[in-house]
Amino acid sequence: MLMKNKNIQTEIDASFLYSKLAEHEKDEVIAGVYRKMSDIEKGHAVAFAGKANISLENQMQPSWRAKILNSIGKIFGYDYVLGALMDTEKSISNAIITGKKKKNLEINGTETTHVSILRSILEKEKKVTVTQLLKFERRHRSVGGNAIRAAVLGGNDGLVSNFSLVMGIAGATTGQAGVLLAGLAGLLAGALSMALGEWISVKSSQELYENQMKIEMEELETNPEGEMMELALIYIAKGIPEEQAYKMAAVILKDKDHAHDVLVKEELGINAEELKGSAVQAAIYSFVLFAIGAVIPVLPFMFTSGMKAVILSVSMSAAGLFIIGAAITLFTGRNVWFSGFRQVLFGLAAAAVTFGIGRLIGVSVAG
Repeated sequence: MLMKNKNIQTEIDASFLYSKLAEHEKDEVIAGVYRKMSDIEKGHAVAFAGKANISLENQMQPSWRAKILNSIGKIFGYDYVLGALMDTEKSISNAIITGKKKKNLEINGTETTHVSILRSILEKEKKVTVTQLLKFERRHRSVGGNAIRAAVLGGNDGLVSNFSLVMGIAGATTGQAGVLLAGLAGLLAGALSMALGEWISVKSSQELYENQMKIEMEELETNPEGEMMELALIYIAKGIPEEQAYKMAAVILKDKDHAHDVLVKEELGINAEELKGSAVQAAIYSFVLFAIGAVIPVLPFMFTSGMKAVILSVSMSAAGLFIIGAAITLFTGRNVWFSGFRQVLFGLAAAAVTFGIGRLIGVSVAG
């Protein structure tokens, strides 16, 4: 019954979020797609409830997860909400396919993600234009809540790594100054490493993609007919009728710069908008997010020492780990208590190992 209720709530949440996407979408055609998706998800919830003999009267309310995602959308933009929805749909689709494979049931294609459903609705709209189709295609490919996910994971890396380091030093020595110094050094070293790694990652990706984009422009200038053929074939492979695909490709090729942007996205899978991001900005974000997580286990040692500081550090870190685990459920849709306590368990286990090793080293050195 619990799993059935969870499935129903997932559909209710999706219906709620799609309706919010529709409310904040300026393009009326795309807004109409979101409204249709909201109705589809609501229908799924009603069907699941009927099968489980559950009354949904006065119960079509979004969960805390959906409400938080909606709040994130209000602050950071609803592309993040769409990305989270797509991640959820992909997870559900994969779970259904895996379950059917285990039971040797036929996979008939209905298990695929709602991204495909969204595309098919758009393509069947009488008023849909090439621009709107490309706009939607670009949007669902480029979003995914990556910035928010990076924030959660960055904080997690800082907390777990520095918590383990602090506990290792605390196990080896009883001195407050030593633990505090090691904790701050770990915070700084880890944050700088994360920042440098992020800068290199972003910069190298930009340079690689810029080179590929340059080659694509040269191909477009020297052989536009061949590029139009490639673009049409890409659309045909996506299920667009052949005649419509060639018409779309011909319209796009009339504007060389626009054609280049589309080919870069469709053929190379590169979102040019993402290349505009600053490598320095990404490095700063990584530094700050890692530092926020890493400072939590260090804080108690700034004001006290000994076992009291250790207990406070463990308690504060456990709370931080639970919050991070709960935040991860925004993307996974898993049970908040399960994810939260799982994160706490893994974090405490890592810290316990380093504390024990530190204790053994400390005793050995003292002896």
